[in-house]
Amino acid sequence: MSPRYFSSSPLKTGPLQLAGAEAHHLLHVMRAAVGDQIVLFDGVGGEFSARIESANRKTVDCHVLAERKVDRELPHELVVGVAFPKGERRRWLVEKATELGITRLVPVETSRSAPQPNKTSRERLRRTVIEACKQCGRNRLMEIGSRVALAEFLLAAPTTAHRWMAHRQDGSGSAGQIDAATGLPTWLLVGPEGGFSDSEAAQAVATGWAAVDLGPRILRVETAAVALAGLVALRPAG
Repeated sequence: MSPRYFSSSPLKTGPLQLAGAEAHHLLHVMRAAVGDQIVLFDGVGGEFSARIESANRKTVDCHVLAERKVDRELPHELVVGVAFPKGERRRWLVEKATELGITRLVPVETSRSAPQPNKTSRERLRRTVIEACKQCGRNRLMEIGSRVALAEFLLAAPTTAHRWMAHRQDGSGSAGQIDAATGLPTWLLVGPEGGFSDSEAAQAVATGWAAVDLGPRILRVETAAVALAGLVALRPAG
């Protein structure tokens, strides 16, 4: 795949100037030169071929040549609510969620969760989303939602969507039920270290969510979220 760069402005054919992190990457990491062809994407679905026309130390002037008709998104919405882990584990989760094609990743507050991302943290994580999209080929940025209480997230999920939470209890379904599910919008939920409290799990079930057992081993939050999302994102279309 050709080198890809992000434009914060919606793309169309004609002149375009890149600045900031993208210009720095082009000039000082990739050592791009006038006449080089690159691929630009705008985070809202557009992907275009472009040619570098001129450059200085901080900006790159391009000519956007033509749109490339390509769609690498999942065929249905995939929303994942998760009690975000801390530090580098949080960044890793955002990166892998982007690669899997998750539509929206939502920090969910539970009784046992660590502090969830604030506005400043979400802005830093958005840069992780951009870098992951550059690498994996997505042209639409994964959204990182504002933090919400568990009860709010449970009720926000459409009743017409698949709704599964990672939780081991008597009567939990196996992961196989996800793999065999028909293609519908899907909402997933992963709790904090230590899992959901009994009352939280009961609340989820009472609002129509189904519990899914991810196996006998105790998974970290980010592992459980990626595993559960992978079962949806990688299943055959149909």
